[in-house]
Amino acid sequence: MTDTASIDLSFDEFDEQVNPAPELTDFDQVVDRAISRRGFLGRGIAVGATAFVMGSTALTPIRAFAASRLAFDAVPANSDDTITVPNGYSWHIVVKWGDPLWSNAPDFDQATRGNGASQETSYGDNIVGMALFAIGNQNVLVNNNEYTNRKIIYGNRESGLPENADDVRKGKAAHGVSVTEIAEKDGKWGVVIDSPFNRRITADTPMDITGPARGHDMLKTAADPDGAQSLGTWNNCGNGRTPWGTYLACEENFNGYYSSSDENFQPTDHMKRYGVSNKDWGYAWATTDERFDISKHPNESNRNGYVVEIDPADPNSTPKKRTALGRFKHENAELVIANNGKVVVYMGDDERGEFLYRFVSDGVYTQGSDNSDLLENGRLYVAKFDDEMRGQWLELSPETSGMASHGDVCVMTRQAASKVGATTMDRPEWVSAHPSKAEVYCCLTNNKNRGKKPNTGGDDTSANGPNPRVGNNYGRSCVGGRMAVTIPRTASTGTCSCWPATRPSTTMHTAVRTTSRRTTCSIRRTGWASIPPACCGSRPTGTTATRTTSPAWATTRCWSPTRRRARSSASWSARTNAKSPASPGARTARPCSSASSTRAKRATATGPTAAIPCRGPQSLRSPATTAA
Repeated sequence: MTDTASIDLSFDEFDEQVNPAPELTDFDQVVDRAISRRGFLGRGIAVGATAFVMGSTALTPIRAFAASRLAFDAVPANSDDTITVPNGYSWHIVVKWGDPLWSNAPDFDQATRGNGASQETSYGDNIVGMALFAIGNQNVLVNNNEYTNRKIIYGNRESGLPENADDVRKGKAAHGVSVTEIAEKDGKWGVVIDSPFNRRITADTPMDITGPARGHDMLKTAADPDGAQSLGTWNNCGNGRTPWGTYLACEENFNGYYSSSDENFQPTDHMKRYGVSNKDWGYAWATTDERFDISKHPNESNRNGYVVEIDPADPNSTPKKRTALGRFKHENAELVIANNGKVVVYMGDDERGEFLYRFVSDGVYTQGSDNSDLLENGRLYVAKFDDEMRGQWLELSPETSGMASHGDVCVMTRQAASKVGATTMDRPEWVSAHPSKAEVYCCLTNNKNRGKKPNTGGDDTSANGPNPRVGNNYGRSCVGGRMAVTIPRTASTGTCSCWPATRPSTTMHTAVRTTSRRTTCSIRRTGWASIPPACCGSRPTGTTATRTTSPAWATTRCWSPTRRRARSSASWSARTNAKSPASPGARTARPCSSASSTRAKRATATGPTAAIPCRGPQSLRSPATTAA
């Protein structure tokens, strides 16, 4: 069943509507907590102050960082309907949703918004995670196409929804991942049409299932009785990258695409734990592809919710779903190499009251060797904190979780984390590792249910050490909302430092939402990268509401009035007088990848540095901005 009433709901709102969490928790538990909000803030500031004086590689205060580390003037918050960049910079469009990637593909048709065939050969919708790869002498841009704005992609339909099989085909093709070679010509960057690297990975692309869950009974379907190969990836939010040159796409809100043709079908508790229900989010995929009908194929949804590894250098390669990294609503995958050579990946489950994870490979990374299977097997951990800000990594295994196999853990990761007593977090989104210290940072973006009701698994969400605020609704107060959490990078135990990542703002757009339909592009702090001196410090991302923002973070907001129906795009922002990296004698740029997808490194060669791309919007075809 397609839920037409949910067309304007966010994924969070949709999940709560179709699968409400249990009733309220006991508020006495909140009152009895050792750390009050006031006490937490006092200590948080003290911890932050200590961190600020730990040396040249330590964290520095926001204002000092902006003044001493950024090679440009901060951009104040504004509601201008454009992309705002610092003085001395310019921007231009690199690629837009619907732009053809091959010469045999038609140009975008604004009246029809394209069809299924044209979308399969064109750039996808809603840019989120991205990374730029240097492959030989070519620059290959890889980015997630998280979802489609139904009222935009189906703007040629009065209902604003798919109305026939080709509409559904178009929607499926607009999801996934776009791989495009880009090059500079006449001072501007654009797509190289017919490049052998160009590729669209969609909801219908074959995927290899790897790791402990490969062949698991819960992954076997009528079309794939071996449980070894699935079709497609969609709703990929953040990303990661590996030192062996592959891209990691992270499947997030995969549940909103499943529905049931049988209104009396009762989703299992396991389905409910992941938000899978009888109603989809308006995409109607089950009307033409019955694998999305949970009453007919109840195991199909178990084949989503993973990190997908893609080789951008080989357009004929099959993407791999890495089940060893766990199944949940992945935000990003921050990969580092430990001192012992093990690959360590940090991940957040982006839903209110969910958990923070770590994967450690069994194998060891060796530069120049075949490292392609390092993410196939390893140990999975989940974070647990106490009110004294001490934390530990709890291994998720059959022994600790009581599950029958490691495959069970990798399919029912949320349940395993609940069983070992992991700490529920306020939407752990982007995770980033410090480039030179054994620390990891995680942004907790919001949780209006904190202290009010448990998560979908019934786990307690009373206020706790790293999540001290009851009803933690992002931006509701000057100190409310997102928290930054640092934890030891490789140790099993250690201390956790927390502090507010949002400071009181001098600019509050309280009425913009009533005059602007959606955000085209917004830099807000849902995550961060390890920032070198030449890079911008916030992850650009779309948002449907205007929030309190500190101007010290060089925040840019770009709004589009309701009347506008422009196409989303990827844009390149460069210093006005900077030389092109492709020009003779020019200085080579090293990009900082999307948010915290990899540890950003300062360009070893001199020259402009590509910084952080911008996430897709809510109602327009989103710009992704890269600042050089």
